[in-house]
Amino acid sequence: MARLVAVLAVSSFAATEATATDTAKTVGPNACAECHKQEVEAWKESHHFKTFREMPRNTKANEIADKMGVRRIKYDTLCASCHFTLQQKNDREEPVSGISCESCHSAGQDWIKVHSGFSGKTILFETKAEAKERWRLSDSKGMIRPRSVYQLAKNCYTCHVVPQEELVNKGGHKAGSAFELVSWSQGEVRHNTWHSKGRENVPADAARKRMLYLVGLGVELEMALRGIGKATVRKAYAFEMAKRADRARKQLDVAAKAAPGVPEIAEMVKLGHSAGLKLNNEARLTAAADGVSRQLVLVTEKYDGSTMAGLDGLIPGADKYKGAARKPPN
Repeated sequence: MARLVAVLAVSSFAATEATATDTAKTVGPNACAECHKQEVEAWKESHHFKTFREMPRNTKANEIADKMGVRRIKYDTLCASCHFTLQQKNDREEPVSGISCESCHSAGQDWIKVHSGFSGKTILFETKAEAKERWRLSDSKGMIRPRSVYQLAKNCYTCHVVPQEELVNKGGHKAGSAFELVSWSQGEVRHNTWHSKGRENVPADAARKRMLYLVGLGVELEMALRGIGKATVRKAYAFEMAKRADRARKQLDVAAKAAPGVPEIAEMVKLGHSAGLKLNNEARLTAAADGVSRQLVLVTEKYDGSTMAGLDGLIPGADKYKGAARKPPN
C-alpha cells in the first residue's frame, strides 16, 4: 500500500502518475523473496496477498463485474490493474499474484539487479559510499524506495481513490476506501524488518509518521480534485470525489495551523479552494491538482518530519492501524 521527489517536479498528471506499472518489466514477487524473506512473509498475511484467490470468489465483486460486463475478473484490466500484479506473458497480461512488491515499488526489471547487487560485493563489504551510489542508480532506473513517500502514497491512493467514474456509477463499486496513510501502512502492510534481519518489525518513528500523515492528506486532495475533473455526470462518483476533496481541504487546514513552519501546507489548502468542486471544470481542477503535486514534491525535498511535532495530535494512534503487523518469528 506503500505506487511519487525531485524527478516528479513536473506539471502534467500523466508525468506525475507513477502507478501504471509496466507489465512487460514485472519480475514478480518471487524475485524479491530471494532476499526479502521476512518482508514477503509479512505480505503473505495481508489482504494484498489474499486478494489473488479471494476476490474472484467475492459475491460483491462478481456483482460489480456483471454490471460492467466483465467475464473474468483476473483478466480484465478494469479490475486487475488495481487488485492484482500483472505480468506480460506471450503477448498478454496475466495475473501472477495479488497486490505485491512491484505494485508499490514499481516494475523491477530495470532496477532489481542493481538494487540487490551490493556493488558487486556482499552486504558485509560494500562501503557506505558504494551503497549510496547503488541506491541512487536504483532510483534512476525507476525503483520507488521507502524514502520516496510521495511516490508510494500516489501508488496507494491511485487505487484507494477509484479512478473510474463508470465503475462507481454503473457498477456500484465504492468510490474509494476510507484510506489514511499512517493507519494503513503501519498495520498488516508493515514489513519494516530488513535492518534487523527479521528480528523486529518496528513501526515508523514519529518523524516519518508526520511525513506519511501530511503527504497522505495532500495526495488525497490531489487525487480527489483529479477525480472531480474527470467526472461527467451528477451522480455518486462526482459527489463522493467532492466530499473527499472538501474533507482533505479541511484536514489540511487544521494541519497548516498545527505546523505553521511548513508553509506548503497552507498553499495546498489555497490550491484546493482555487477551483470549484463541480462538473465541467477539468482545466482548473487539474491545474489545482498539479499545484498540490508540486507542493508535495517541495515538502518531501525540504522536510523530514522532525520539525512537525505539531502534527502529532492529529495522527491516528496504534488503535486505528488496519490489521496487525506480523510479529517476527521466535
